[in-house]
Amino acid sequence: MASLSATSLSFKAPSIQSTRISQVLRKPSSFQSISFGGFQSSKSLRLQISCAAKPETVQKVSDIVKEQLALSADTALTAESKFSALGADSLDTVEIVMALEEKFNISVEESDAQNITTIQEAADLIEDLVQKKPAA
Repeated sequence: MASLSATSLSFKAPSIQSTRISQVLRKPSSFQSISFGGFQSSKSLRLQISCAAKPETVQKVSDIVKEQLALSADTALTAESKFSALGADSLDTVEIVMALEEKFNISVEESDAQNITTIQEAADLIEDLVQKKPAA
């Protein structure tokens, strides 16, 4: 079990759960203390946890971003590529989200769409929404 506060993160011995830590933290976070069972550190730590979407999902998102932003096919994109660094404005980002919704047959809430800034964040959200989608 993990608990999170503004300045600390604690892990306790498991009762095994299917909840992934990625569902607790979605963005890089800084902590003043961290503890694992009996071990505790008060050093300032930086912790980043990623859902690590499937490579094929990241690739599909990259392809859509290239198409929406009219980037050349040889433009190198990584999971960490930021839409703003690629020249996307807020309207471009809305169009990217709409294209992702159409491609993956999902619906992205406006609050979630506003938090997407990178290809990885988009891919992680897509996989999360696809998993939660009821079977047809």
